[in-house]
Amino acid sequence: MASLSEEEENYVRLALLLKGVTPRAVRTYFDREFPPTSLPSTLSTSHNTLLDLKKRIINQAQWNLLIPRNGVPDSKTFDVTLMICLIRNLTTINPPINGFDSLPLSIETTPGPDLARIKHYRNKLAHHDSNKIDTTNFDTAWKDISDVSVLLQF
Repeated sequence: MASLSEEEENYVRLALLLKGVTPRAVRTYFDREFPPTSLPSTLSTSHNTLLDLKKRIINQAQWNLLIPRNGVPDSKTFDVTLMICLIRNLTTINPPINGFDSLPLSIETTPGPDLARIKHYRNKLAHHDSNKIDTTNFDTAWKDISDVSVLLQF
């Protein structure tokens, strides 16, 4: 089997960071905002907001996790996209200067911009048209995401 090029290795490393590490960091932050013991009641109280989000943002699979037919909702089943959506819409988190849908400025290091950074890089990777990332872009993304993961967990 042929070894990976540096650009392919960059892609794999970034994918592992975004798929393996950042979900744990986001979940740690999410569980502080929505303690697992009170998550069901919080979601129940916010039902009208959730219904509105279901029309615009939340898909059926995510809805089924929020309102399970059997049992109670559990953040361990939520993906990063759903957790960030709930944090944005059900808490008083401060948004980045340019909003949640743009890459925040490097000077913005509060949870809102940090979550927007994760969202930005996850979307960028998901829509990336090859399995290669040049070293300059990799280094920037790695630093941004690594810093965020550390900040959100502590």
